[in-house]
Amino acid sequence: MPEHADGTADPQSTNSGRALDAEYILTVDADVSILSRHLRPRSRPARASLPPEPAFHRRHKPSRIDRRVTSNEELGMTDSTGRALRRISIFDTSLRDGEQAPRNAMSPRTKLDLALRIEALGVDAVEAGFPASSAKDVEATRLISEALTTARVATLCRAVRSDVETAVEAAGTKNHQLQVIATASEIHLEHKRGITRHAALRELRDAISLASSLGVPFITLAMEDSSRGSLDLLRATVETALEAGATQVGVGDTMGCSTPGEFGELVATVRGWAPASASLTVHCHNDFGLALANTMAAVEAGADEVQVTLGGIGERAGNTALEEVVGLLAYKSEVYGATTDVKTEGMYEVYSAIRGAIALEEPRNKALFGTYAFATAAGMHQQGMLQNPLTYEYVEPSRFGRETQLLVARHSGRAVLRHVAVQSGLDIDDATMELLYEKYVLGRADGDCVQLGVLREEILSEMAGTTELAR
Repeated sequence: MPEHADGTADPQSTNSGRALDAEYILTVDADVSILSRHLRPRSRPARASLPPEPAFHRRHKPSRIDRRVTSNEELGMTDSTGRALRRISIFDTSLRDGEQAPRNAMSPRTKLDLALRIEALGVDAVEAGFPASSAKDVEATRLISEALTTARVATLCRAVRSDVETAVEAAGTKNHQLQVIATASEIHLEHKRGITRHAALRELRDAISLASSLGVPFITLAMEDSSRGSLDLLRATVETALEAGATQVGVGDTMGCSTPGEFGELVATVRGWAPASASLTVHCHNDFGLALANTMAAVEAGADEVQVTLGGIGERAGNTALEEVVGLLAYKSEVYGATTDVKTEGMYEVYSAIRGAIALEEPRNKALFGTYAFATAAGMHQQGMLQNPLTYEYVEPSRFGRETQLLVARHSGRAVLRHVAVQSGLDIDDATMELLYEKYVLGRADGDCVQLGVLREEILSEMAGTTELAR
């Protein structure tokens, strides 16, 4: 779970008729539907046979999170077969888990600005920080809690009374989602905490009971390192937390060590221990590059909420990327039977603001957000895309605030030269075309690439010089 230094059909269009515009950049027109903010998961995978329901299940009341949600059936959010789509809650932890990674620290005012940008995307919760860790986190949490209007403000606490009190002082109780970290693996009990299971459960019960008594409406059990904990320990932790007043159970692959099969099975098991009125959230790290796969396995297994960061920033190799989950569900909602309310077209702009705040260089090849995520310099691909972008473009860049670019490099072919010639009104014979190909395509230095507009200017200049010499 979170860690700290201290302790409905496929929306892909046919893309027919798309072509290069005057600036020689491919554009995509897509009608992006803004989904309702009040959809409710209605079905879960079949549960295994379990012992009689504990008393706390029967007396556990639905939280405000549950009561404020309207059903998918009532809103008509269904896939092409008429099946209701589950609405997955999006919990953004860019400003907490994302910030605690090396060199990612932000000022309270910067976090406030980013929190409002993230909220505007349509996420359900914005994690402001770990108030007990520093005065700056207290200030950031206070500023963010006062400014958010649609998303919940979330905080992280250890199972310590003073942590809970500090978080409540900073964020108040209105719309506050307070997470209490539980030591959920034997490894952490022995080597990190040096305490017994009994002691861990006692402190967890005390912290959650305090949060409940203070009037916190949304209390999350954050099971740290759950993917390495025994089922016996995890079940005792879940039942203790729910008895004490937790409204949500959190399963974390803190070390990023699970496979999708393992994590999905764990989530389904934990889902079976909790009453339907308690939602389930997941928090995955990307140490093996499986954060997205594990998160989606959890969605299939019945998770109601996913914890994510923009660009996947976070501890070590990072967290599940918000844009990847949202993008995948935008295109594959029918496969997963699930959807979100996040506005895909605004995510890249907010990610760019975060990069600016933490001086993070943009990666070349990151999914959706990489510099060249929607660019190609390969001749065969360019030939197809000049005919119809659909040939090599499944994900539409405009849905993510991006543009497709055809770049000219050593691997580009003659098709891109012919296209520039036609667009420029030039009648170039085969011999001249070969000369241009040798000079402006094959002759480019390794790694050198330019926009089509630059190539156009180069060719126009070349042809003007040739014409002048002929005179």
